[in-house]
Amino acid sequence: MDDRFCWLTLAHAPSLHAGQLGEWFAQGRSAPDLLGASAATLSALDLGASTIRSLLAPAAGAIERDLRWLDARPDRHLVTWGAPDYPSLLAQIPDSPLVLYVEGRVEVLSQPQLAIVGSRNPTGLGRDTATQFADHLGRAGLAITSGLALGIDAAAHRGALAAGAATLAVVGRGLDAVYPRENEPLARRILEAGGGLVTDLPIGTPPLRHNFPRRNRILSGLAVGTLVVEAAVQSGSLITARLAAEQGREVFAVPGSIHNAVARGCHRLLRQGARLVETVDDIFEELAMICGDLGGSSMTTPRQAPAPRCPSLDKGYEILLDALGFEPAGLDSIVVRTGLETAAVASMLLILELDGRIQQQPGGLYSRRLPGR
Repeated sequence: MDDRFCWLTLAHAPSLHAGQLGEWFAQGRSAPDLLGASAATLSALDLGASTIRSLLAPAAGAIERDLRWLDARPDRHLVTWGAPDYPSLLAQIPDSPLVLYVEGRVEVLSQPQLAIVGSRNPTGLGRDTATQFADHLGRAGLAITSGLALGIDAAAHRGALAAGAATLAVVGRGLDAVYPRENEPLARRILEAGGGLVTDLPIGTPPLRHNFPRRNRILSGLAVGTLVVEAAVQSGSLITARLAAEQGREVFAVPGSIHNAVARGCHRLLRQGARLVETVDDIFEELAMICGDLGGSSMTTPRQAPAPRCPSLDKGYEILLDALGFEPAGLDSIVVRTGLETAAVASMLLILELDGRIQQQPGGLYSRRLPGR
């Protein structure tokens, strides 16, 4: 039987991962050897009934579809557990996947990586924060890993691309399509820039809800640490952070306003022991030794980009910016804080937005922009 067919049969066996096969490997057997085992032998490994059925009767049609996808382009790869190009950090987690489908540069899998995750509906400040952290850490030599979702994920990928750094998108569906569709151009940019798309889900697998926690353990497992920028208390980002902690990886969180609902997940992580992050140096201090232990990466101390020099403002504009701050606020609140007339504040907000100093948020709110964005 063709070796790839064997591995793809394992990929299609529901719930099967390398952590279930410790006893099998201890006997000097390989994962593909499972396909020659009897039902009794497979049952003795405590595999589930659906897993055993799939191993005894492979879904030939679905496997052929995987092979056609792999053979269609030279930058598509099947990375198998135990192979030289299988990432060593991912192999250490207890439920490491037996197979990875990869589109793009497979070498990026083994680069030191930081995962950046967060809300699909972030504030403008959160989006800018994710972009800047990814940019600076990418310039320092880290690959940036995220999930290709809208919001913080997309901002992290874009920050890495702006830095000329490699970025990996770990997705919760088969690689025959991009989810969400709005991020198809971003996925193309990732590939064109020498990054990659990764999943352990066969071709044709739709983006079902239960696929994403499965995806998250790969996202955190590939990385030396996970940074959460903004996240609600009930969110997939907190699942990723929990998995990272269980895998023995570093967890970082950016604090936010107590009035910001998508900062509360980060605050929960901080109460649970995550490292509070204000600058990229906070992350670098924790990861420099770890990345060195991985074989001497090219990571260097990040240099902060200088803040742009802005033309001086009239006193009224300075008062408005000081009152506005970086947390979103509505027109009425700004009027109360500044003591200025409503019409004057509305006009000044428009001018500041056109000048790139503030940005409008959903719901008619405004916030200052981070320097350099």
